[in-house]
Amino acid sequence: MSWLDRLRAGRTPEPPSPTIDEQLAAASAAARGGDHAAALAIWGPLAREGVARAQSNVGACFAEGLGVERDLVLAVRWLGLAAEAGDPIGQRNLATLHFRGEGVARDDGRAAALYRAAAEQGDAAAQDMLSWMLAEDGALFDPAEARLWAQRAAEQGVAAAMTRLGMLHHNALGVARDPAEAVRWWRKAADRGEPDAQAMLGAAYHLGTGVPKDPVQALAWLLRGTAGGSALAGRFLGPARAALDPAGIAKAEALARRPVPEAMP
Repeated sequence: MSWLDRLRAGRTPEPPSPTIDEQLAAASAAARGGDHAAALAIWGPLAREGVARAQSNVGACFAEGLGVERDLVLAVRWLGLAAEAGDPIGQRNLATLHFRGEGVARDDGRAAALYRAAAEQGDAAAQDMLSWMLAEDGALFDPAEARLWAQRAAEQGVAAAMTRLGMLHHNALGVARDPAEAVRWWRKAADRGEPDAQAMLGAAYHLGTGVPKDPVQALAWLLRGTAGGSALAGRFLGPARAALDPAGIAKAEALARRPVPEAMP
């Protein structure tokens, strides 16, 4: 063995450098723990090297002021780079800035195009938001396509999309009116704690639309929706309470305090 071989044999091998995925995972863990400064210390160099997901995360931090002073100009710049590279989260976050008119002029058409690009890559939040935009009256109104994207988001567990599907079936938007199907979607979303779905499910029980009348269930779901902040419950809450005697009201109130199925251990 030569002196060079003996020198090499005596060296302690250096540990391998973490991969990009490992660095992104470490940054995400720091962010989930609330340490966005530590996350940015990892994302920043990766973003400057052209890693699209890191660019997206840096842009989101500037947009929300997480671990750094809020700067919408820098948010748009970094999110734009991520979106151009095809990162769906970057596309979705940039779409939100266009929709809100933050850092850029408000542009619903541009927002919808970016949401669509992310939705087509399977981003559930983008699918849900695109569905919402398409379900609203206006230049983008297309209830049939709104149902398609809501269905895809619902399949990924987005409760707001489930609520929207119920509304579309209830109001016969892009589909034949089907009160029972509306109730089915509202129940799925209500069991996940979605306040508007809870309110609409309560209204369905109160009116006997798509489900047999049940005054106790009606008030219980309406109370849950109200507690969650749904404005939809207000018009039904008084009549639903008036339909019950004190014992029935007490039963409904006790039921409303129980965890919904999805929240149970």
